[in-house]
Amino acid sequence: MENEELQEEIKTEAAEPVCENKDESKPEKKKSAAKKAQEELAKALEEAEENKRKWYAVTAEYENYRRRTQNQAAQRYNEGRNDVLASLFPIGDNLERALSSIADENTKQGVDMVLKAYKKVLEGEGVEEINPVGEPFNADIAEAIMAMPAEEGEESGIVKQVYVKGYKKGDKVLRYAQVIVTQ
Repeated sequence: MENEELQEEIKTEAAEPVCENKDESKPEKKKSAAKKAQEELAKALEEAEENKRKWYAVTAEYENYRRRTQNQAAQRYNEGRNDVLASLFPIGDNLERALSSIADENTKQGVDMVLKAYKKVLEGEGVEEINPVGEPFNADIAEAIMAMPAEEGEESGIVKQVYVKGYKKGDKVLRYAQVIVTQ
């Protein structure tokens, strides 16, 4: 809109007669000045369009950068949470060992309550136990620490026993189950 007004103003100035000198070369000078002004205007408009395109590109680039850094921060936060959860797994292992070796019923009940609270925290975080007993060995969720001969009627490559529990959150394995596999 402003560009149109500027063009109209230049055309009006070009059409106005010059009163100073009645020389016939003046209208030609006026026309060349008007033409020069129009060329400058066209150049300025072109430059303005180019700057506008650059501004849009920079704005889009900044938005992409902002989203990317937000996603990276969220990912780092989740990885940090997973690291904290993984550091709790040995505590759960020790609670289960303690529960199996306690003779006093009151103490056993107290340790069982703590173990249930521990499991509830893991469940609240979306952590699931990996229990591949009786399933074919899968290296994506477990690591074989020992192999034992298959008994009569058993297939080889089947997980016989879980030595250390594994845990996963969604599709990500936080700790691989350590298992004993039949040969």
